[in-house]
Amino acid sequence: MAPHIKESLRPVTHFIGDVAGWLLERVVTGLTATGITPNIFTALGLAVNTGAAIFFGRGQFRPAAAALFLAGFLDMADGQVARRTGKVTAFGGFYDSTLDRYSDLALYMGLVVYYTVLGRTFYAVLAAIAMASTFMVSYTRARAESLIPRCKVGFLERPERLVLLILGGTFNRMAPVLWVIAVLSTLTVVHRVIYTRQEIHAGRTLPGIQSL
Repeated sequence: MAPHIKESLRPVTHFIGDVAGWLLERVVTGLTATGITPNIFTALGLAVNTGAAIFFGRGQFRPAAAALFLAGFLDMADGQVARRTGKVTAFGGFYDSTLDRYSDLALYMGLVVYYTVLGRTFYAVLAAIAMASTFMVSYTRARAESLIPRCKVGFLERPERLVLLILGGTFNRMAPVLWVIAVLSTLTVVHRVIYTRQEIHAGRTLPGIQSL
């Protein structure tokens, strides 16, 4: 890309980042003022995601996308509120991760139900594969980080998957989105398996863990 084009794009990207940061800051400030604990916001996120799953199951993709957008804000806000109020705890992180898994499973189950009711078996299976591969992305990281210090390699993590689902719902193009999620999630799992093996072979393990 030519230098003058880069320069013309920089103010736009900065503006988008500033607007997003400003909006999140206002949301976090408002949520903090309510006095509600971060764990309650985490639970609310699960409730909103469950609502999105119900919309998916009914084939109401655009309302589902709107609910997912709101759930995304809650997902970002709970950690921000915890830091703002000094309530960051080990249990809070565990609780957040656990409910995130339930949220993910609910969303794909909604899509499995939708395609099953339509009699589109192939896409019901595809949604199930996307659900399984999504779960494995989280599992491989959790299992790897019981052996090595960190395992965040791979492209498709939860924020990217949620953005894809929002786009699929907004434009009513869920089938291609499921293909992308299923394939890229599987590649992310493979990447993490290879990366973990390499780290263990190199001796970069947690204390008490033996290398291969």
